[in-house]
Amino acid sequence: MRVEEELVETPRGEGRLVVHHAVDPVAVLLLSHGAGGGIEAIDLVALAEALPPQGVTVALFEQPWRRAGRKIATAPATLDEAFVVAAGLMPSDLPLIVGGRSAGARSAARTALQVGASGCLALSFPLHPPGKPEKSRLEELHGAEVTTLVVQGERDTMGTPSEFPDDVDVCVVPYADHSLKVPKRAPLEQEEALAIVVEATLEWVVREAAGDVVGNQSA
Repeated sequence: MRVEEELVETPRGEGRLVVHHAVDPVAVLLLSHGAGGGIEAIDLVALAEALPPQGVTVALFEQPWRRAGRKIATAPATLDEAFVVAAGLMPSDLPLIVGGRSAGARSAARTALQVGASGCLALSFPLHPPGKPEKSRLEELHGAEVTTLVVQGERDTMGTPSEFPDDVDVCVVPYADHSLKVPKRAPLEQEEALAIVVEATLEWVVREAAGDVVGNQSA
């Protein structure tokens, strides 16, 4: 698998793209990170390693605030501005699926229409602040207006899977928290939890976000 890095100039400073290329891609998945971590998050790494051999190029975008050495993300609008620039660098001849984890998922949902995405992958979508379910961000998720998959830990304090309405496609990761990590005492190993994330994402990409392309190549 070929991996390329590229520095990206945005209105909010310098970001970084790390692109894991598929040999014969059917789609591109552009993912960004959360408000307190980077592209080394376990779910982002798992997708970047597993999906390219299956025909999906995975591009991980490091936001300017992270590259600048800040510990906490800048305002949501600044994340969107930088993410849109990164999306503009993706190949125009393949379906673009945007996504990310936590704050990155929110940004992807807010910008999906603007960048012409065919799907939105929301990893650990922060449906509400911890302990404040009345402050719902569901409208933001619905605002993506493209096929969307939420991958949510069963113990996520920012929104358990059962808190999402029936019209949201949710993949449940048993025992997992907001970081999609499972306790050592859980009957599910961490690798098994990440395998659920990968398999659900791949199946959804082929079925919903890049189905036409896959079908045309198979014809």
